[in-house]
Amino acid sequence: MSAASGAIQTNLNQQSDLRASSGCAGLDAILHGGFPQGRIYLVEGDPGAGKTTLAVQFMREGVSKGERTLYLTLSESREDLVHAAASHGMPLDDVEIVELLPDEDDLLPEQQYTVFHPAEVELNDRMQRIVKEIQRVRPDRLVIDALSELRMLAKDPLRYRRQILAMKDFMAEQKCTVLLLDDRSLRDPDLQLHSVVHGVISMDKVPREYGKTRRQIEIVKLRGTAYLEGFHDYSIVTGGVVVFPRLVAADTRSEQPPEAVSSGIAELDALTGGGLDRGTSTLLIGPAGCGKTSIAVQWAATAARRGESCAIFSFEEAPHTLLTRATGLGIDIRPHLATGKITIQRVDPAEMSPGELVASVQQHVENENARMVVLDSLNGYLQSMPGEQFLAVHLHELLAYLSNRGVLTLMVLAQAGTIGSPLQSAVDVSYLADNILLLRYFEMQGEVRQAISTIKRRSGSHEHTIRELKLGPDRIHIGRPLRDFQGILTGTPIILGGTRRTKPHGDDHVTA
Repeated sequence: MSAASGAIQTNLNQQSDLRASSGCAGLDAILHGGFPQGRIYLVEGDPGAGKTTLAVQFMREGVSKGERTLYLTLSESREDLVHAAASHGMPLDDVEIVELLPDEDDLLPEQQYTVFHPAEVELNDRMQRIVKEIQRVRPDRLVIDALSELRMLAKDPLRYRRQILAMKDFMAEQKCTVLLLDDRSLRDPDLQLHSVVHGVISMDKVPREYGKTRRQIEIVKLRGTAYLEGFHDYSIVTGGVVVFPRLVAADTRSEQPPEAVSSGIAELDALTGGGLDRGTSTLLIGPAGCGKTSIAVQWAATAARRGESCAIFSFEEAPHTLLTRATGLGIDIRPHLATGKITIQRVDPAEMSPGELVASVQQHVENENARMVVLDSLNGYLQSMPGEQFLAVHLHELLAYLSNRGVLTLMVLAQAGTIGSPLQSAVDVSYLADNILLLRYFEMQGEVRQAISTIKRRSGSHEHTIRELKLGPDRIHIGRPLRDFQGILTGTPIILGGTRRTKPHGDDHVTA
């Protein structure tokens, strides 16, 4: 390589290292710092996907850095654009906005072209006006909204491509970062345009049969630099577009020393082999009402008393109902809520996307140093997924991330069924959990009772017995191992030895 070519390559590398922030922290994270400066990027999506909102954030970020900005609108009036930006609390007073809309006189019959095709007159005129405004302002950041207007004026795809190539060459001389907005007026992707620009950002709306529309953003192309691939959830809120980068657990790998976390109940700790280890995940599985959430809250309250922060994500139960039920079991978590050691976040699966939920978990772990996370329940988590097949993938990344952070994760999974009937789960994620606590109902002497056992503990040995569980009054009781009975997990146990007892050994409860 000659000295001259080496110098050119060095200048290109330095230019690509300079980044222009998009004004959206999540998108910047996906782009590994923002858009490489001095390049042209296509932002495409259906109407309502948030393209203009993202472009306004891009403009506002440039203004905050003292850069010259120019917004060329080909389809929307300045008034409409300013009003839309103001609804997000983003004034455009310092942004140069230029309307390049058709003149009203063009609608008159005598002004309609009869000899020349509109592409030969209007397209050239529009492109000349674009060039003129860019030369006048000499912006550092430029937005052209929207390319569909230019595409409709062009006579054929070849002419349109030539105009875009000419614009690209012109922009290279201006050294400005350009966002081209396209509303996908064509049914098929405009691959011609994709090949011309340096990067392509796709914003999609994924309809669901019920609930809020799910929105996803993808970096289809980013020439000459790395980025986080795949689909990422995003939302449009007051203030702009908020992107939730896809979680990659491998980026957070760290070594955590093993440490057992006590539940505060000696018999429950014995059942789990001395407590649950930090950095592991535990699945509490059983039919509705058998005590899964109560056990999880007991662990969280004990951790809070030690001064640790815990985050509970409740999909089905309202916080006040959870508080009332916990208080009835002698678990008063209200002081911990007041100090912030325990946080209860109500999650509506019809309104929150999986990416938004993961971002909320990350915020509790990284910003509030949560040492325990409770997901109550995975049935609700499943409802936020576009398909059951994606739950295991999302959950695997989330559990791996929490494990790398040394966070103890408790997951509740409700099964359909009661006593004597086969229990069915909405989804099988048992293989993802490090520990499994199985809760069951069983019938004994005209009463419906509950049993608890540990059937899996990846990090060590555990007790293989079945103990009776009794909720209340004012405490959680864990009985002695039920050794004189067989078939408890079937719901209809048999007394061994032929001797009928009035009470099982498990009734000799140990108070928590």
